[in-house]
Amino acid sequence: MSDFERIRPSVALVGRLALGAIMLAHGWGKVIPRGSLYNFAHFVSRLGLPYWLGDVAAFTEFFGAIALILGLLTPVVTLAVAIEMAVAILKVHLRHGLMGPQGYEFPLSVLALALFLLADGPGYLALDRVVFRGGR
Repeated sequence: MSDFERIRPSVALVGRLALGAIMLAHGWGKVIPRGSLYNFAHFVSRLGLPYWLGDVAAFTEFFGAIALILGLLTPVVTLAVAIEMAVAILKVHLRHGLMGPQGYEFPLSVLALALFLLADGPGYLALDRVVFRGGR
């Protein structure tokens, strides 16, 4: 076993916890403050998307982040995050360029991290391993 193979689950754990923390911080502001979910859903509808997708995106960020931190349903959550970031890039950030205010560098990084975890698995200390026995 190579050195990389030995540290691979640790790297996935760090990536999963980082993605969970990032998504929780962003989801918190869309779910917890009074009226924020309503405002975010209306913002999403002004982008030409169905209103209810705002709720899906906010809940993906907030509750999906909690699941990621626990290592639960990692493939489902990371796929949802990747889709959400792809939509955010296309609908909001792309026209602002890669760098600068509202650029797509941050959502692209989150998308890449989500795809890494989708492909590589949750790493160490994941409930997926306990609940689904044989998770990567």
